[in-house]
Amino acid sequence: MESLEGRLLVASPQLLDPNFVKTVLLMIQHNKEGAFGLVLNRPISKTVQELWREVGSSPCNSTQPVYFGGPVPGPLMALHGKRQFAEVELMPGVFFAAKKPHLDALALDDLPGCKMFVGHAGWGPGQLENEIDQGAWRSMVATAEHVFSRQDNLWETALREIGQTVLQSVLHIKDVPPDPNLN
Repeated sequence: MESLEGRLLVASPQLLDPNFVKTVLLMIQHNKEGAFGLVLNRPISKTVQELWREVGSSPCNSTQPVYFGGPVPGPLMALHGKRQFAEVELMPGVFFAAKKPHLDALALDDLPGCKMFVGHAGWGPGQLENEIDQGAWRSMVATAEHVFSRQDNLWETALREIGQTVLQSVLHIKDVPPDPNLN
C-alpha cells in the first residue's frame, strides 16, 4: 500500500469504536513498521493555556482548544503553519512539532492556525491496512483547510467530499453541485 502520510483518514459510518466514531485523522507517519495519526475533530474541554499550566514552564498565551489526538498516550504534539517550529512538513503550509522548544514557541503565540494534541492514534505493522480493507476508513487528500478547520461538521464535510470524488470518477462528470436535487 502506498504511504498515507499527509493524507486524511475518515472514519466510515460503520466504524463504531468509541475512540474513532465520526473522526477525521491526519496521518503523520505510515510505513512498514506501522502508522500514527492525529484526530483533527475532537477538542477537549481544556485550552492550551490551561494544559500549559500543568506541563509547561514557559509563558503561554494560547486560548485555542486542546485536541484529543487519539487513545495512545504520548507527548504533546502540534500541527501548525510555522516552518521554523517544525520537525516535519506534512504538506504545503502544514507542519508537525513535538520537540519542547518548538512547542514552547507555539504556546507563546496564539496562532489561529495551530492545533495542539494530547494522545495519538497508532497502528502496528499491517494493522491499518487491514482496517482499511475491512472498510473502517476512507482515505482522501488533505489540505491545510481540513487540518486547521474548527468546524463541528468536519467528518460530514469529508465524507461528502469523498462521495463527490467517487461519483465524479464513476460517472465521468466534471462537477457535482452541492445539492444535486437542484438539477
